[in-house]
Amino acid sequence: MRAEATPHHHDSHRHLIDEYGDLPDNAPGPVHAIVVPTIRHPRCLRHAARLAQHLGCPLVSLHSRNWSNAGLAAAIVPSAVDLIAIDIGDVGALNLPDFETDALLRNTPFVRFTDLSAKRNLGLALARMMGWQRIVFLDDDIEVGAPDEMSRAASLLDIYEVVGMRIGGYPDNSVVCHAHRETGGCQDSFVGGGALAVETTRNFSFFPNVYNEDWFYLLGEKTLRPLAVTGMVRQRLFDPFDRPVRARDQEFGDVLAEGIFWLLDEPSRRGWSEGADQQHWARFLSRRRMFIDDVLHRVRASPIFPSFHRKAAEDCLLAALGRLSLIKPEFCVAYLDAWREDRIRWERHLSGLPNYSSSLADAVGLLVKEGKPELRWRHRHPHLS
Repeated sequence: MRAEATPHHHDSHRHLIDEYGDLPDNAPGPVHAIVVPTIRHPRCLRHAARLAQHLGCPLVSLHSRNWSNAGLAAAIVPSAVDLIAIDIGDVGALNLPDFETDALLRNTPFVRFTDLSAKRNLGLALARMMGWQRIVFLDDDIEVGAPDEMSRAASLLDIYEVVGMRIGGYPDNSVVCHAHRETGGCQDSFVGGGALAVETTRNFSFFPNVYNEDWFYLLGEKTLRPLAVTGMVRQRLFDPFDRPVRARDQEFGDVLAEGIFWLLDEPSRRGWSEGADQQHWARFLSRRRMFIDDVLHRVRASPIFPSFHRKAAEDCLLAALGRLSLIKPEFCVAYLDAWREDRIRWERHLSGLPNYSSSLADAVGLLVKEGKPELRWRHRHPHLS
């Protein structure tokens, strides 16, 4: 049984995207690199490695934490793949701007201790120095339906700045939205950084360190950047309710992104920024609370959940509500002001990077700040193996 559509939540933003079905087989586009941020064992790179080999482009793997490192990747990834594997240690040592959004969240409950955004920004910086105009970000739990779908998606970068791929398999949503769907709510998935082809020279966007950082990458000053979706990928199954901390940590970024896209969904509005004031955020935070309260009520009343699953989902929603209670309208406005400053800061940073297309070693060397230890990395070119 389907739940009625809630007035407190927009279940889809698909109308904001230009959607393409099958593209002509004779319209491939070059992919200059596949960039995979990873914390998993390098065996999870095998699918991306096959894609890189098929497309004849480098596979750039960015490793951190205990199960993942460049040396192990070089030992596991087939020798026919052009592999650039880099270990990412101290994020503070990376040659990235000191973002105002990071400073704003520091010493608050909303600070996020992940390096995913930093890895993706590092991929953009490396692409800038190496002259890679078209790169594909691919998560290590995503599988592309067919290799040529990726090159056909890249062909759309002649027209668009960003091209996503439809995510099948397990849905790509926040914990709250998973609970909404599992209790009968209508819930779509949007374009995400897990499978994203980007054009690196026409727009200087970045990934802030907040949940839904990929939605911010898609965002322009007033509207979405030119965006399309095509092809199909599959995300592997996972349990969204395994840890309440997941829902808690997602809530601030989910509020920001959904609140901005609420404005984008309004057909009469010329741009989102003119409406994202304190009054909007006060209204949206109230809607968000009513939405989560409604989902929580449905979880508690659901006859289809096993008791342990119901308790796990309930704990996650309560964690989200607890975090939501700390979010204030004025802080949302302050974050977006900081984000605008960071866009300018990021453009200046990219514009100041040299062209190192003939020297990968020099480009990797410039990925850390002056005076910091060099990154550990491996490059294994198939022609040199």
